[in-house]
Amino acid sequence: MKSKSMSPTKKSHSPSSSTVSNKRSKLVNPSFADLPSSLVNPSFADLPSCLLEVIMSRLELKDNIRASTACKPWLEAGVAVRVVEQHPWLMCFPKRGSSFELRDPLKWKPYTLELPELADSTVRYAKDGWLLMERSNEDEVFFFNPFTRELISLPKLKLAYGQFAFSCAPASDNCVVVALESKRDIVTISTSYPGGTGWNSSDFPTFYSSITNIVYLNERFYCYEGFKAEGEGLYSFDPFIHTWEYHPATYGCFDVRGDPYGYEQSACLAENNGKLFLILTSRHEKRPVVYDQRISDGGMEFWGEMSDARLDGFTFFASLYNSEVRKNLPWVRDNICFSRSGRKRKRCASYSFKERSYNTAKEWEDWLELCPAGSIWIDPPKNILKYL
Repeated sequence: MKSKSMSPTKKSHSPSSSTVSNKRSKLVNPSFADLPSSLVNPSFADLPSCLLEVIMSRLELKDNIRASTACKPWLEAGVAVRVVEQHPWLMCFPKRGSSFELRDPLKWKPYTLELPELADSTVRYAKDGWLLMERSNEDEVFFFNPFTRELISLPKLKLAYGQFAFSCAPASDNCVVVALESKRDIVTISTSYPGGTGWNSSDFPTFYSSITNIVYLNERFYCYEGFKAEGEGLYSFDPFIHTWEYHPATYGCFDVRGDPYGYEQSACLAENNGKLFLILTSRHEKRPVVYDQRISDGGMEFWGEMSDARLDGFTFFASLYNSEVRKNLPWVRDNICFSRSGRKRKRCASYSFKERSYNTAKEWEDWLELCPAGSIWIDPPKNILKYL
């Protein structure tokens, strides 16, 4: 059987470069005209938003913020997954009627809440999304949640003038309400609780004639005296055993700043993570000053002025009745947000420690009105838009 001879392999000639380019121009170039530029010249900015969010969610907060400055898609993804503390909203009371205004201090968009339940009532304190209200004509004190419209009554209390506060949300088992009223050199402190039948009152000697707002910390209520030389310091009250203590403000405390009697200074007390802060404004200073509690080498507690470096990203929300402190709010780090609308009403009056200026620059001239009686900071629910 004859075997077939294999024919020699024919060499294929490689196409010339001009042929290839002609084929590419015929096959590829027409399709490029129909493709979006993101496929022709892809970049990280063109990644799908869901993928960008996954990447951003793996970053620490500082890296998230840095990456967010790359471009708008990265910023939107970074903000969407950024874990920050929820900030309070500003609640403004009507001069008459029942239309309360709510504003997000970061966006400053106004919302209106119609609260007929609060007609002829005065807001005295806010905490954990609840308001403590008073109807002075009826000696009525009650809790009210402006979002769920839940109302919880307290025993009646006749209080000519004083300060109110409560420890935690009224649904909690250890919620206690405190009312302080000063009469010359005596302070009357009354306590009650949701479901209580009356108030437990005690009188204590005191130096103060005016105090800051009240703060609850480590099972005690704290307030600061109105910067008088004979009684300047921190006061604390234990509501469970009814003890009233005075803690002199010494060792690096306040400079009187041209006002030895404290008549031209205003202050707000706040707490965060077990530490007390004091925000001071003065006619003699074109900037507010923040103090925090510290411990000296000898173990003594004292107040020290916080430098720009020590602010560490804190944001302070100050009002006459309550003050809040948050950390790592990327848009308003190292700021004090006051409870008064700015001169142009486009945002709340504020001070930036980084820029070392008020917004606007002349806000400091109204230092006494930076925390008016007609507004308060309140913690909104996470789904707040559901109630608006």
